[in-house]
Amino acid sequence: MMVILPVDIQQGLDEYASTVGGHSNPDFDSNIVQLFAAAREAGHPVIHIKHNSTEAGSLLAPGATGNAFKPEAEPREGELVLEKTVNSAFIGTGLEQRLREMGADRLVIFGMTTEHCVSTTVRMAGNLGFRTWLVGDATAAFASKMRDGETISAETVHHVHLAALDGEFAQVISTQEAVSLIHPAG
Repeated sequence: MMVILPVDIQQGLDEYASTVGGHSNPDFDSNIVQLFAAAREAGHPVIHIKHNSTEAGSLLAPGATGNAFKPEAEPREGELVLEKTVNSAFIGTGLEQRLREMGADRLVIFGMTTEHCVSTTVRMAGNLGFRTWLVGDATAAFASKMRDGETISAETVHHVHLAALDGEFAQVISTQEAVSLIHPAG
C-alpha cells in the first residue's frame, strides 16, 4: 500500500522564507497542490506531519500563527495528522507502527525543508525498509551559513541534499513522475 507523507507544510516556514530571501523552489506551492489532488483522487491515505517546535519564540511553536498548515496543505476530514518535536517524522509519533498496521510499504514524501525534516524522515523511511520516493521539486531548502560566514545558496543546499538521498535512501522524482506513480490513470 502506498501512503502520501507531506512533511511540515506550515505557514511559519513561509514567514521565515520572507525574512531570508525565500527558498529554493518557486514552484513548491503549485507542485504540492498537484500531489494532494492526485493522492486524494486515487484514494491513497495521506498522513500529514506537523512540526511543533519546543524552542521559545519559534514560528512553528504550538499556538503561534506559523504553526498552522498552509491553506493548500490543510488536512481533509479523515486524513491523519501526526505531530513531532524533532526532525524525523518517525520519532515520538508512532508513524512506523501506524504504517505497519496499515500494510504500507511505499511512501511518497514531500514538504519542508529538504535539508532538515524531509531529509531526516526520508533517511529513516529508507532504513526502516519502506520503498520511498522523494518528490524533489515539491520540497524546498533555505540558504545556509557556514561557521566562517560563507553562505551556501538555497538552490545548492537543496540539490546537494537531493543528490545525497537519491539512490541511497529514496528515489528522487519530479512532481509529474509522482502524479503518474500515485494516479497512473491521471
